[in-house]
Amino acid sequence: MKLGRQNVREVSAGGLVISMSNPSQVALIAHKNRGGRTDWCIPKGHPENNETLEQAAIREVFEETGIEAKIIKRLGSISYRFKVGNKRISKTVHHFLMKQVAGELDPNNDPAGEVVDAKWVDLAALQDMLAHENERRMAQVALEMIE
Repeated sequence: MKLGRQNVREVSAGGLVISMSNPSQVALIAHKNRGGRTDWCIPKGHPENNETLEQAAIREVFEETGIEAKIIKRLGSISYRFKVGNKRISKTVHHFLMKQVAGELDPNNDPAGEVVDAKWVDLAALQDMLAHENERRMAQVALEMIE
């Protein structure tokens, strides 16, 4: 008997956080991709315990960056598909534009241990820094909202 592929739906939420001391910078995180390279990306993760997307975005940003943030505006969402083993995963990520209200940038509190670095990045450098095209599109939307 042949085992079929398993279709899985995933949802994540996160955001681009504007620095309270330098409004031309946002926080990014780095993690190792499956190929072992370091990818810079927007902090995000899965909702837990019936959280709203907004609550999940705020919590994930805090866990992955050490920054307490508030949501300014919804940026939009991106959807994509990928495979892991025999699972076909359809993922939607909801992004928010956020502003730092407290905390210091610190990548060492991520409970999942996936974050290897975090830093403030100039808005003008986002297109070169972000590893994924769909996140570069979200960054462009944020840039247009900020300007």
